[in-house]
Amino acid sequence: MSFLDNIFTTLEQSAGRSVLSEVHAASTVEVDGPQLRNLIQQARRYIRQVGVSDGRRCALIATNSIHWVAMDLAIIAEGGIVVPLYDRMSPQDQVAIMHDCEPVLVVCGDTSVQQAVSENWPGAPPTCVLAEVFHDEEKAGNWQDPPTIPADRVVAIIYTSGTSGLSKGAMLTCGNLDFMLGRTVERFDQLLSSVHERQRFFHYLPFCFAGSWFLLLSSLIRGNELYLSMDLQRIRDELKRAQPHFFMNVPTFLERIKRGVESAVDERGGFGKKMLVRAKAAWSNRLAGKLSIGGRMWSAMANRFIFRAVRNGISKDLQAIVCGSAPLAEDTQHFFEMMGIKVLQVYGLTETTAICTMDLEYDIQAGWVGHPIDGVELRLGENSEVQVRGPNVFAGYWNRKGDTKAAFDGEWFRTGDQGVVSPSGNWKITGRIKDLIILNSGHNIAPEPLEAMLLELIPGATHAVMVGNSKGFLGLLVFGAVEKETVSKALEQYNETQTQYKRVHAFHICDRALDSIEGLLTANGKLRRSAIVEHFDGEISKMYERGAS
Repeated sequence: MSFLDNIFTTLEQSAGRSVLSEVHAASTVEVDGPQLRNLIQQARRYIRQVGVSDGRRCALIATNSIHWVAMDLAIIAEGGIVVPLYDRMSPQDQVAIMHDCEPVLVVCGDTSVQQAVSENWPGAPPTCVLAEVFHDEEKAGNWQDPPTIPADRVVAIIYTSGTSGLSKGAMLTCGNLDFMLGRTVERFDQLLSSVHERQRFFHYLPFCFAGSWFLLLSSLIRGNELYLSMDLQRIRDELKRAQPHFFMNVPTFLERIKRGVESAVDERGGFGKKMLVRAKAAWSNRLAGKLSIGGRMWSAMANRFIFRAVRNGISKDLQAIVCGSAPLAEDTQHFFEMMGIKVLQVYGLTETTAICTMDLEYDIQAGWVGHPIDGVELRLGENSEVQVRGPNVFAGYWNRKGDTKAAFDGEWFRTGDQGVVSPSGNWKITGRIKDLIILNSGHNIAPEPLEAMLLELIPGATHAVMVGNSKGFLGLLVFGAVEKETVSKALEQYNETQTQYKRVHAFHICDRALDSIEGLLTANGKLRRSAIVEHFDGEISKMYERGAS
């Protein structure tokens, strides 16, 4: 049975049990298994009429919803290839991707998206909005089991985030998904084995990203209830409504929670502020094997008066959260551990079917991304590049044979990430090979871990971006509402801990947030370094003209 057969079987057996719930401001909209199958059948009937069949592409541009899920599964069931696109991407970028994959149908979340596609693509293929597809439930017809899907059939083309400015379509096959979903379902079963009630997942990340889509499919196979965030501005209320046992995160969200807790305690001042400071010191001592009786006392008090409220604010039933997509600062992971919240890191790319490593509960180390999934092999290649081999590795890039060939070293997929591996088999990602800064002294510097360290030292900064290729020293672009004195003091503290060539000797402050400048971040928040350097070329030049300070 394929992953799709497993999903449809689970849905058939889930009558009367909610499998998907949209959390709206005033209500929760939910469907059980048979209801979702009926929506899938309705979508299948529609796309069959417009010619989405074997191997033909269908673009899906919409926010997360029950209808998004039904359309996604319907396209695959009818033999089509789903191409999910980020609805907040610029229309020009969306059209560029669609020019590349040539869809026969473009399904939009609403008329504004449909209009933007039409305006930017005069010769666009047929478009529709989800409301058109699902307006008449009675026309769905009886359920029809889809034909067997061969393991080598491409079922999705997911475009990479394009940190270098160029998005490529990664082709994922039924075999890729069958393999990885089987492993992930087993891992969830182990992780949540102590939960004896019906398990609840919460999700706010767009399904158009591989890891997010993967969690959706895993949840549908397992038959747990998946709550969908419908408004990120209300995420606290949504979590309160869902009370999840588990949810997936990106570092930005966890760092926001950490800053929120620290700011709230700091504003109140008094004994609460003292309690948090002492609890942090006690946690640091505990990590160093030096926890005292006094430290235990402060930790217990902080747990009772601060941490318990934070945990309950997320979910009183929370068992664990998974974090991926980008490096999570060690300090942030330690902060959540201190509060009694288990954070498991994962690592992977779209090309490796979302993940290839995951933390094991007996070997969790802050800043490390875990052990390889069973059946997946990792090795270090030239320049300490992490390379992956296994049934999870994609079938290649759509329409890009040259890029596909360059992405492999024999059977091994070249991730472009640098890493190290511990004696126990735990992996750590240290940076991107293409992001290396090479000073004119010949020193190679991976900026990501240093930038994360600096962000911790500069309150109010939203991003810190190192520059210095072919220069005599490192410079820093700081984004956010911060004062010059604050940055200077942070750099003094940072430089004291670094070898000479890793010290920062000049900086420029941009009071605009980096995400407010179009084209400098990918859709999932990663830095487009070459675009940033080009955009701030004048500021960088002046920074180096002033010389090292």
